[in-house]
Amino acid sequence: MGEFTHYPVMLHECIEGLNIRPDGVYVDGTLGRAGHSMEIAKRLTTGRLYCIDRDMAAIEAARDRLSPWMDRVSLIHGNFTDLDRLLEEYNAPPADGMLFDFGVSSPQLDDPARGFSYMQDAPLDMRMDQSQPLTARTVVNEWSQEELKRILYQYGEERYAPAIAAAIVRAREESPIETTLQLVEVIRSAMPAPALREKQHPAKRSFQAIRIAVNDELTAAQRVIDQAVPRLAKGGRLCVITFHSLEDRIVKNGFGTFAKGCTCPPDFPVCVCGKKPTLKSVSKKPVLPSQKELEENPRSRSAKLRIAEKL
Repeated sequence: MGEFTHYPVMLHECIEGLNIRPDGVYVDGTLGRAGHSMEIAKRLTTGRLYCIDRDMAAIEAARDRLSPWMDRVSLIHGNFTDLDRLLEEYNAPPADGMLFDFGVSSPQLDDPARGFSYMQDAPLDMRMDQSQPLTARTVVNEWSQEELKRILYQYGEERYAPAIAAAIVRAREESPIETTLQLVEVIRSAMPAPALREKQHPAKRSFQAIRIAVNDELTAAQRVIDQAVPRLAKGGRLCVITFHSLEDRIVKNGFGTFAKGCTCPPDFPVCVCGKKPTLKSVSKKPVLPSQKELEENPRSRSAKLRIAEKL
């Protein structure tokens, strides 16, 4: 299977970071194929694990994978951006640990029908939650050239964003761009020869940008940090895995805001807001995958894990 075998990213590091107690309460906000959840559930006795995923296929698959431990697991279909509401509905107590993996899960990437991959032909979709209306086809065929240029540059850090956006608009004027490989060819046509010879696939950054736009991933990252920290018990751990610099920056700054507490302007002589620090980073720098993991799972190469603890 090679690269397409499922590996929970930084599994050992996450389990160590969560500091699991057998009687504790834990949340896996991005269930995926349940690799992390399985290792958490194994370590619980009287504790409880709440597993959330927006993809119903992930929930259904988890019923089998987690079947030996379902007496201590709650499977919740929903978006982690609604963390507060979802946990309230289940009367979940303050959590001793929460884990969020912001990557696209391997099953989604590996299922050609989902339209995430620039290597296989499929309808332009890219929805993590297949019940939502916005698809990659809508973004590519209906968003303005200016908006396409913005997301390609901002979310994909694509230096050829203006040329690619213009090429997409020209192509769709002839006929709608319907499939992933059609889009790949349009992207290729807009890039200079040296860029096409780079080691990285020419469509990688553009596909990342469109996927982020379709799933509103950056807003989601901010919202989940804002909701997760107040729901942690004292001493509870928050572990967040990101896969690109934009999300990592949001997580780093989000942790920093809760760690700082006071929001008064710097020139105020004394604090008047009364806000106290509620979080501390467990390590100043993000945890990176081991060399062994990089060899076994190349998809983990851009992953960063940040860990914080509730004060």
